[in-house]
Amino acid sequence: MIRKIPIIIASIIVVVLVLFNTTYTVNFHEIAILTRFGKPAGIERNAGMHLKAPLFIDQVAKLDTRLQFIESPLETVLTKDGQQILVQAYLLWRVDVTADAPEQFFVSYGTLEAAGKELGTHLQGAVRAIGGYSFSELIGQGSKIAEAETAILGDLRATKLVGVDPVSVGISQIVLPPKTTIAVLRRMAAVQETLANLEESKGNSEAESIKSQASSSADTIRLFAAQWAAEIEAMGNEESTRYYQLMKKETDLAIFLSWLDTLKASLSGSTTFVTDLNRAPFHLLDLSESTGAGGIPQPKNPYISGDAPDAAAAKGNR
Repeated sequence: MIRKIPIIIASIIVVVLVLFNTTYTVNFHEIAILTRFGKPAGIERNAGMHLKAPLFIDQVAKLDTRLQFIESPLETVLTKDGQQILVQAYLLWRVDVTADAPEQFFVSYGTLEAAGKELGTHLQGAVRAIGGYSFSELIGQGSKIAEAETAILGDLRATKLVGVDPVSVGISQIVLPPKTTIAVLRRMAAVQETLANLEESKGNSEAESIKSQASSSADTIRLFAAQWAAEIEAMGNEESTRYYQLMKKETDLAIFLSWLDTLKASLSGSTTFVTDLNRAPFHLLDLSESTGAGGIPQPKNPYISGDAPDAAAAKGNR
């Protein structure tokens, strides 16, 4: 029994070696190229374990079918309007799995790394398509970056690289050299200053317009107020004339009303004074004062000539 153990172990080793040399596995994201005596003998697209001839007869090369990424170095490009810029782009690509394209890819490049190097060279050249745009078209709102990326991708597809499927292109950087940066900043400053002057001029124009409108409105209001005041004054003069004519017919009544106004003004407030109740208008405080023909109380001691207010004065006070 002990002698059989080395034989069993040797048999297991032989079986493992045979399986190792006669089988291979393909992952779901891979495609296998089978070569026989160094020449392509078939393509295996199905994932799983597969058989092959042992040792040096059949060899298997596996290609990853997932997206691959490469990036170009910063490339100096002269734009349509003469601006010098530095551009860097990236490319997403994969191995073309249709028909015999994987086999052609393997024959042409052998590995993904080799294909990536050649694609990088082509991408570096295709980036020069940016030169067909002006600098202002590549920056700011409404830039044509997407259009430029489409143009670069179209250029790469037109190259018809064997077994390569370019998927998408993107611009990762657009950098201005120091000299160009200074020139652009100066130009931007000049543009901003021009815009500021235009806005200032526009603001001044609007301010003058507002001032003119305000002045015109103020003149209209003053004219209206003056006209209204004149109408009120005319109405007042008309009323005062009518009142004067009425009072002229009733002289005693006008004098009496004047006495009442004077008495009211004298007694307002908290002033204490001594007066003669026999003189107008304070004789009105004496309820026993005799009345005239019109029923109006008359002072016992009237003012002498020059002191007593006449009818005209009474009317004027009223």
